[in-house]
Amino acid sequence: MQLTQTFDWRGREVRWDRLGAGPPVVMCHGTPWSSWLWPPYARALAADFTVHLWDMPGYGQSSMDPAHDVDLGTQGECLTALLDHLGLERPHVVAHDVGGAVALRATLLHGAAYASLCLVDVVALRPWGSDYFRLVQDHADVLAAQPPAVHRGALEAYVAGASHRGLRPDELAALVDPWTGERGQAAFYRQVAQADERFTDRVQDRYGELDLPVHVVWGEEDAWIPLDRAFTLAETIPGSTLTTIPGAGHLVQLDAPVALAVDLQRWLSSQVAGGYRTT
Repeated sequence: MQLTQTFDWRGREVRWDRLGAGPPVVMCHGTPWSSWLWPPYARALAADFTVHLWDMPGYGQSSMDPAHDVDLGTQGECLTALLDHLGLERPHVVAHDVGGAVALRATLLHGAAYASLCLVDVVALRPWGSDYFRLVQDHADVLAAQPPAVHRGALEAYVAGASHRGLRPDELAALVDPWTGERGQAAFYRQVAQADERFTDRVQDRYGELDLPVHVVWGEEDAWIPLDRAFTLAETIPGSTLTTIPGAGHLVQLDAPVALAVDLQRWLSSQVAGGYRTT
């Protein structure tokens, strides 16, 4: 889906778009993904909600200027500014992977107000990051200089590991292609190098302060962020609910699209109606 709208923020070009009509929903992506994972869900929800998609600076269709920081602290500030720019005072927020950390920082540190928050296989609790992720962090400059074919092969293996059912060739290409070429390869290693647990450490002890409906969704076969983190996170957030999805890995959007779509529809509809009940 082409993001047709632009938000200029601190010299960055943030691409975004909306579809549908109804209460506002903002969908946040993770890494090394982009808003590309969310359009099927946005279209499914568009009959009942106005769904906003956006690419964080350094990702997808937004700008990838090497001079701009892309750490989770910067992204949390950007999300807060984007909500203000869009005039969204209390949207429902759905966040995946590091998008969860971004959304949590935006509300806990910068005062972004949400009607509800749905956290899907999110980065939120220390420790996080795969062995490959930590290897890249320690050797980002060297790895960024790899021959393009070597970089692509390593990246494909890394991305493929996020799916439990296995990715189709077109899915793998869609996820990997943005991080190839001179611009994309440099951007990939830059965003990994700037990922740091201190950005979640800043808010991890404050999850008990969250005073809004929170729903946690997790793929039971997530090899990147194991299922036990889902239970720990749900226990940490007062009144939160939890859905675990069988047969799904970290890329639950692709592994179990029907189960995730049904759960998101139930959760968001229940927030408008005034209550969510797990089965």
